[in-house]
Amino acid sequence: MRKPLFTALVLVLAIAFIAGRTCRGQQAPPDSANNPRAVQPERPTVATHAGSVAPGFLEIETGVERDRLDPSVTGIVSPTVFKFGIASHAQLSVFGTLAQPPGESGVALGDIGVGVKWRLLDDAPLVGDFALFPALKLPTGSLDDGTGTGTTDVSILLISSHTFGDVDVDLNVGYTRRSGDGLGAPTDATLWTASFGGPLAGGFGWVAECFGYPGTSGPSGQSPLVALLAGPTFLVRPWLAFDAGVIVPVHGPQPHAVYAGAVYNVGRLLRPHM
Repeated sequence: MRKPLFTALVLVLAIAFIAGRTCRGQQAPPDSANNPRAVQPERPTVATHAGSVAPGFLEIETGVERDRLDPSVTGIVSPTVFKFGIASHAQLSVFGTLAQPPGESGVALGDIGVGVKWRLLDDAPLVGDFALFPALKLPTGSLDDGTGTGTTDVSILLISSHTFGDVDVDLNVGYTRRSGDGLGAPTDATLWTASFGGPLAGGFGWVAECFGYPGTSGPSGQSPLVALLAGPTFLVRPWLAFDAGVIVPVHGPQPHAVYAGAVYNVGRLLRPHM
């Protein structure tokens, strides 16, 4: 294992250990305290929230997205995240994708990664519930086949979550640093998101988001893009939710897309040591 990759992996694991040690004894978020199997959906939006899965519990999120680059060329990606609560304010996430590149018929494994969401503040002035989410992505996909970037990525996401009446608001800002010479993917990239969601009737709800990727430089640099996402959600049980919707470009090279997915809280796997 190359030294930069080893260093990044050690950093993510160290944050997981520190978060677990630091967060013991803190008060759990209300949903987890009342029902630890209550789902904490991070999909379908690009943004994530500052909440975390209850300690010792496993939650799985998965879905499928169909991107239409033009009327005759489409691509499909299926992201999946395994989330495990390691403390009242910390969550370990392992994520990966299956992808069918545009114009291809086969499906292959894309890049996989690991990260730790660590909530540092609850209901603080201005930032509300505030969390950091450092992550490491490995080049398990293929750049040539279009299922990966061919780079090792180290990223950090800043998360600010608020609730105004029945509406949840999640604001994210992120930065990614990639290995390589920038030929396959830009060495530096950023993103921003503003996500909104709330109930409709019964188990039905709604979600809407505006997200953007500022322009990047280098041989593989791209123009900035801005897009909108919207769709319904459906909570079948406290531990199971579904979603569907559309993504439409506002500016830049974002394809039109449709998506559908699910979030399932498997239950307690381990009883954390207190």
